[in-house]
Amino acid sequence: MKYSPCIPRLVQFVLLVILLLKGTTAFSFKYEPQVLTVYPAPAGAVLNNDFTVKVRQGGKAWKLVPVYMVKVDKVNNGGHTTEKASMGYFDFSGTVEVAVTYNKGPVKHSRIRPLSYNIPHSINGRTILFKLSRPANLSVEVNGDIFHNLHLFANPIDNFKPDLRDTNLIYFGPGVHEIKDTTLYVPSGKTVYLAGGAILKGRVLIKNAENVRVLGRGMVDQSVKLGVRIANSKNVEVSGIFCTQCFTGGSDSVVIRNVKSMSYYGWGDGMNVISSSNVLIDGIFNRNSDDCTTVYGTRLGFTGGCKNITVQHAALWADVAHPILIGTHGNTPEPDVLEDLTYIDIDILDHKEAQIDYQGCLSIDAGDNNLVRNVRFENIRIEDFRQGQLFNIRVFFNSKYCTSPGRGVENVLFKDIAYNGKNAVMSIIGGYNEERKVKNIMFENLVINGRLITDDMKGKPTWYKTSDMANVFVGEHVEGVVFRSK
Repeated sequence: MKYSPCIPRLVQFVLLVILLLKGTTAFSFKYEPQVLTVYPAPAGAVLNNDFTVKVRQGGKAWKLVPVYMVKVDKVNNGGHTTEKASMGYFDFSGTVEVAVTYNKGPVKHSRIRPLSYNIPHSINGRTILFKLSRPANLSVEVNGDIFHNLHLFANPIDNFKPDLRDTNLIYFGPGVHEIKDTTLYVPSGKTVYLAGGAILKGRVLIKNAENVRVLGRGMVDQSVKLGVRIANSKNVEVSGIFCTQCFTGGSDSVVIRNVKSMSYYGWGDGMNVISSSNVLIDGIFNRNSDDCTTVYGTRLGFTGGCKNITVQHAALWADVAHPILIGTHGNTPEPDVLEDLTYIDIDILDHKEAQIDYQGCLSIDAGDNNLVRNVRFENIRIEDFRQGQLFNIRVFFNSKYCTSPGRGVENVLFKDIAYNGKNAVMSIIGGYNEERKVKNIMFENLVINGRLITDDMKGKPTWYKTSDMANVFVGEHVEGVVFRSK
């Protein structure tokens, strides 16, 4: 709106305010209501008293958040052991105050992860105080203890309103629910709803089905190792729940959103995608005792490659193995293609793997005649993990896992990747032979401990490869590796 000399300035101001209130200008104001929902723990739930968690809004009375016992995996000398950590959850909009009291002793120091969230907090005695203005899946850690920490899931408000008269609704209200024969079979057209405070003791199986949803804030109990399994199905959504594993095989058009996957038992993957297309994994928190996320070809009775798989807005914590692994398994006689894979806006909280052949926070290991191509890693923040490599990009063969080497890895972009730490060992990029190469690997804005790694970076001796500056070994049968700024 332009000022006119024919209209008094006060009138012009009033008109401008009216326009703003009516929302007819380019500016808009979004009101975020103050809503806070806490779900009481059901009778029979296994709780943990290491922490006491309270939340409130607007200076009102504090609400107690139940703290459940969850199991995590600690690897000692190659063996798996189980540790008892804590987990709590609530829903909110607006701004919430959080008070976390550590009941085991003094708080000498604390941290809230992902570190990239930069959540200010203070310590008052044994209580850690902070505020949240948006949903977040967090790890609250006291005195450096990552195995007895608090996993705190601050969800958005659950807007789904279950209609108990709906014959297509399978409803589990607050309480502990035992599933007969341990498996809940979900037919086409059904919505499974796990209310906050619900604990389901039985796996959820979506097999040969279409138009299925699994929603809510409840939990699939950790004693159910397979959690949620999607097999040969189409148009499936899993949203908001807690489980051990959320598996997708032979399926199309799958959305997994705001799911928290935590496995404690040996070789407990988080979210496998096998022989599937059009899969979106969004807003997840994975802490797993094996690979957090994988993309494979033919395996476990599912056949074919993978196409159009996206993992975004995620926090990944691999107590052993990989946060991200692509390409190991496929079909040697009838080769698969794994393509158009996107990983964006991800925090990697941990990676621990002693096997040099199987390290890598961001790992593409093409085996079983797989061709892996068109992969994008963007805006990924890697914290100082315990043991392993940043990158492992290879065409490889290991008779323990594969029946042949892969066909190749092509067209991979690493954009806006940042690592801060001291534990990363040398990364590897390597092909297999002249017919099975790694080609066209672009690093754009790779920052390691605050240093931008580019082909024209200052301070690089002329006889060095740029990869030397990034502690990356580039082996034989590799072509087109480029490091550049934006």
